[in-house]
Amino acid sequence: MGSDPEKLMTKADKLTKLSFTRWSSDWRSATVLYEQAANGFRVAKSYEKAKEAFEKASKGQEMLSSPWDAAKHMESAATMAKELGNWKEVADFYRRASELYNECGRAQPASDALGKGARALEDGAPDEAVQLYIEACDTLEEDGKEQMAFDLYRDATRVYLKLEKYEDAAGILLRLALAADKCNATHSQCKAYLSAIIVYLYAHDFRQAEKCYNDCCQVEVFLNSDQGRCAGKFLSAYAEGDVEDIKRVAQSSTVSNLDHTIIKIARKLPTGDVSAFKNEVTKDNEEPLDEDDLT
Repeated sequence: MGSDPEKLMTKADKLTKLSFTRWSSDWRSATVLYEQAANGFRVAKSYEKAKEAFEKASKGQEMLSSPWDAAKHMESAATMAKELGNWKEVADFYRRASELYNECGRAQPASDALGKGARALEDGAPDEAVQLYIEACDTLEEDGKEQMAFDLYRDATRVYLKLEKYEDAAGILLRLALAADKCNATHSQCKAYLSAIIVYLYAHDFRQAEKCYNDCCQVEVFLNSDQGRCAGKFLSAYAEGDVEDIKRVAQSSTVSNLDHTIIKIARKLPTGDVSAFKNEVTKDNEEPLDEDDLT
């Protein structure tokens, strides 16, 4: 019977079920059989059965108090679920793998599992993918590993932009800036602030871009940085309604040093009619002085 995965599964199942003749489960022997069956099914491209076998192998390793090996099998089950296009199971299995790595006290592999899940889901379930990216960031931050989360924040931003969820994308970039601040990565912090402002401009939300710029300028390192000056030039060009100037700033070396996704949207600015902004700014500047307003 050796390598027939169906027979290996049957034998393993018998070893884990209690009966009149079997008073205790033999998880050690059963787990080896489940692992062999899972690999046999995978080679045969029988993904549904391979998925089930890896799930059982994972359960076996848990019963043997080996969460690390259990997590590895759960990741393999997730890979099989991806082959089957079962996105909910992909997310569930990678989350479970992450929990098991956390049981070992290993934040990095726990975050990596969530990141793998997110990448597997980007095309089939992008909203879920973004959630997994954020959970992966949270896992690292809770362990004081903010710097390791930078790429995951960028991945989440990329998916949000693809989904045209611009406010969420900008929010993630501001979270990246905060994480960068915590580990004194000022260059990454300033790039994230400028990127968030560019996202608001791409969404043609000048007011929000301006508010974001004013908030970011409370941080001295940004105010005195190339990225801060670049953001100021963008907003001036918008306030002037100067399309050519906006395009010139978008081609600057400061923008060229941002992430590829942000460069791509910056080069498409402006995305709408900017003459309206000029009128708004002029109107704001001409508001009569209120002597009772001391702010």
